[in-house]
Amino acid sequence: MEIFHNLVFGFSVAFTLQNIFYCFLGCLLGTLIGVLPGIGPLATIAMLMPITFNVSPTAALIMLAGIYYGAQYGGSTTAILVNLPGETSAVVTCMDGYQMARQGRAGAALAIAALGSFFAGTFCTLLIAMFGPPIAVIALKFGPAEYFSLMLMGLVTAAVLAHGDMVKSLAMVAMGLLLGCVGSDVDSGVKRFTFNIIEMADGIGFVVLAVGIFALGEIIGNLGDPEERTVFTSRVTKLFPTKEDLKRSLGPIVRGTLLGSFFGVLPGTGPAIASFSSYMVEKKMSKDPSRFGHGAIEGVAGPESANNADAQCKFIPMLTLGIPASGVMALMLGALTIHGITPGPQVMTKNPDLFWGLIVSMWIGNLMLVLLNLPLIGLWVSLLKVPYRLLFPAIMVFSSIGIYSLNNSPFELYLTAIFGLIGFVWMKLECSLAPMLLGFVLGPMMEESLRRALLISRGDPLVFFKRPISLAFLIATVVIIIVMVAPAVRKRRSDITD
Repeated sequence: MEIFHNLVFGFSVAFTLQNIFYCFLGCLLGTLIGVLPGIGPLATIAMLMPITFNVSPTAALIMLAGIYYGAQYGGSTTAILVNLPGETSAVVTCMDGYQMARQGRAGAALAIAALGSFFAGTFCTLLIAMFGPPIAVIALKFGPAEYFSLMLMGLVTAAVLAHGDMVKSLAMVAMGLLLGCVGSDVDSGVKRFTFNIIEMADGIGFVVLAVGIFALGEIIGNLGDPEERTVFTSRVTKLFPTKEDLKRSLGPIVRGTLLGSFFGVLPGTGPAIASFSSYMVEKKMSKDPSRFGHGAIEGVAGPESANNADAQCKFIPMLTLGIPASGVMALMLGALTIHGITPGPQVMTKNPDLFWGLIVSMWIGNLMLVLLNLPLIGLWVSLLKVPYRLLFPAIMVFSSIGIYSLNNSPFELYLTAIFGLIGFVWMKLECSLAPMLLGFVLGPMMEESLRRALLISRGDPLVFFKRPISLAFLIATVVIIIVMVAPAVRKRRSDITD
């Protein structure tokens, strides 16, 4: 009954005119950036974060969340119609979705993607409502030692599960921690790594780093890519799937939702891992695996449900523990701190309107995506024909205005440009950027928890091993490293013996 009352309270918050508008705006922008390849939710959220400073924290989080799961939905449109994934999580959808479009079944593929995403969103909304409060109650018993060990485990997990080389990912985590140390020390006031630049005394701005690395870095990288977008069909008909399509899709939608929910709470995993895992499961379970890659609707239903479930379940650790499970959640965490809200389990008790309003808005947003985007497919197809060379100047101008409006500081514009070049170099070196952002956000929080734990224990470093929960997190961290490193060591030994 308590969950029912909380959801009713969430509906009363989410159904205000302001919150409905920002939910609609977030879903619309999210679908737009999902449709247009080369921008992505990370860059868009980073660019739009400055405009949320003048609205309530609840409205700001609702809009940013809408951008995130709207992008997961919008990526399927280009994957099906153009064979070009707007989002990395939609890469798998290209395999069968585009083949369905070539067979004249684009409408059925788009409809199943929409229905699967809506089912996954509804399920994960209930999941957050059911398990969010108990997790927050447990988290309230955590002390500084437990929080330090938990954040350490989160960073290591994010590094070992990130795309690409694990050593590079760990190096990016270390880089993020170092960038988080720039500025004045909280306790002593001593300036660290500022190079006598007075503008850096308050540290590197979160929005400056995010816009530079993700927005400008992505723009510079995309300018070198060839623009080849051939829309296979500009008119989509027969949007409602047949009974046979629904029958074939029901199982994959349920299994994809469960898989996505599992991967969603794991730090470092992205929706792409969930969607790929769902595709492999459906192919294994199929009586005729040869259909996959040639227009099997299960290859659209499962992955699309999985990536949407993953995107929404990423909010569970962020809202209840204050631990971001992905780069986008790190941006959400930054938005909370900018609005003066301390991330963690106390968000539920101190800001219940934000917590429950955001949860209910996710369900409303998923419903909006279904009702708005299927009729607007013609508009998305037209936008696909806009050359990227016409888009990037507007993105650059918008980003610059947003950065300058923060503190009216030209120095921050220069710093953003520098981070844009650095981000481009990191992308060329195939370094995963999400672990760096997680390290930057969690670094100051880890330092504070470390100091508090040592102060309480009077300088005894064994406090992290004496407390059972903290010890469990540390053991889990070591086990994760061993599991990920062991295959590489075994392979190297076999190569030496051969």
